[in-house]
Amino acid sequence: MFLACPWYRAFTFALTFLLYTSFHLSRKPISIVKSELHKNCSLLRELPTDSSPQQLSLPVETDCSWKPFVGMYLSGIIGERLPIRLYLTVGMLTSGLFTCLFGLGYVYNIHSLGFYIFAQIANGLVQTTGWPSVVTCIGNWFGKGRRGLIMGLWNSHTSVGNILGSLIAGYYVSSNWGLSFIVPGIIIAVMGIICFLFLIEHPNDLKSVGAQNTENSNQASPSFPFVCLCSWQKSWSSVNGHKHLYLQYKQEAKVQSSDTELLLGQDSTGVCVPVQQIVVVKSGAEPSAISFMGALHIPGVVEFSLCLLFAKLVSYTFLFWLPLYITKAAHLDAKKAGDLSTLFDVGGIIGGVLAGVVSDKLGKRATTCAIMLLLAAPTLYGFSMMSQFGPGPTIGMLLVCGGLVNGPYALITTAVSADLGTHKSLKGNARALSTVTAIIDGTGSVGAALGPLLAGLLSAHGWDQVFYMLMTADFLALLLLLRLVMKELRSNKSPPGAAVELKEH
Repeated sequence: MFLACPWYRAFTFALTFLLYTSFHLSRKPISIVKSELHKNCSLLRELPTDSSPQQLSLPVETDCSWKPFVGMYLSGIIGERLPIRLYLTVGMLTSGLFTCLFGLGYVYNIHSLGFYIFAQIANGLVQTTGWPSVVTCIGNWFGKGRRGLIMGLWNSHTSVGNILGSLIAGYYVSSNWGLSFIVPGIIIAVMGIICFLFLIEHPNDLKSVGAQNTENSNQASPSFPFVCLCSWQKSWSSVNGHKHLYLQYKQEAKVQSSDTELLLGQDSTGVCVPVQQIVVVKSGAEPSAISFMGALHIPGVVEFSLCLLFAKLVSYTFLFWLPLYITKAAHLDAKKAGDLSTLFDVGGIIGGVLAGVVSDKLGKRATTCAIMLLLAAPTLYGFSMMSQFGPGPTIGMLLVCGGLVNGPYALITTAVSADLGTHKSLKGNARALSTVTAIIDGTGSVGAALGPLLAGLLSAHGWDQVFYMLMTADFLALLLLLRLVMKELRSNKSPPGAAVELKEH
């Protein structure tokens, strides 16, 4: 069983990778379809006044594309107290439903703004079930060794999902943009079913099966060194991979001795006791899930959360507005702009892996993020002049900008979150990872909502204003990390991967 554990670890790595790939795959279509929605909205505004009120009710600009991201804080707290597999499955199935619902607006020619706002808000809420769940699961399976590299490779699911979402949405955008949402919606729903059938939340789930088999074999063996004073009923319970074996006393027909009765009682919980020494082991209570305020007191959580707010603001502005910007700046159609925008995500894959490797080698997560944020600002300025470049420099700028923008974002949401969720101040309490991840990514989600909204407002005054906003956010993210950077630089040279001291699960 233990020899098979690496295979289960690899299987969990691949499965959670595909699960969250489907989340991003279902988010991406709105940015590809944006240009078509603008055309449809513009046509509706130009319709004569005798058109139906239903057709005139769908406005343009950011109302056609803004997607809210709320509920992450609550999601982490709930996810810490529920089985991850079931929680994630429900989130994926409902996300598929609301993604398809948005696409059905095209099929049934719906032009009610309230319909699309409802579909987006509902989808944004249920999608918050994804990130805390998959990070907790991958954190349960992988310890601190080379966590930056492993998490960097694993986090490429974000970019892979964006690429696949762009290609799928781009294929249908000009002919039937409703399918740009329906197809990804079906994919994430199918992955939800696969999650329910195959996800293994924690290595303890495997160990408990092994323990059960060992118990059965020991009971059948005459050499078992314990003699039960009474009969027991075995029962199991599980929350997020934490298995508890309860051996419950069942009263026999024959009368027990008074000492045994006082020691065990009729409703006591314990184990079979050895003949030589009577010991009752009560089922020790597992550490309770950490509270919201308790998670905030973990050193580094507040700084990295606020840093991610601005880093994610930049990343999600590119996620939702890059195809439209390429369409305007490079004068390409929606499909070609969507295909070209995938290079930004290819750069994001490289940047995420590079950030993980460097942070493992240096043992300094905050310093690695700060260096990439510092380099990203001039790159953003150069990207703002993309219309003056030829095809070659444009491709290179997309790759470099994608790496520097998504590198810190990937490192904070994966390796840093896992580090802080197993911080030494928790004293071995493994039931904090989901809450810490939700706080960090939930704070980042505020930036993910604000960035595209501000970009929509500022783009009316020129794209230069949008890039000035992005550069400002980049510098603010850097400033928020300065205290941690100085602390890391003052500390003695630490071994690789020791940026934050960890407790092994």
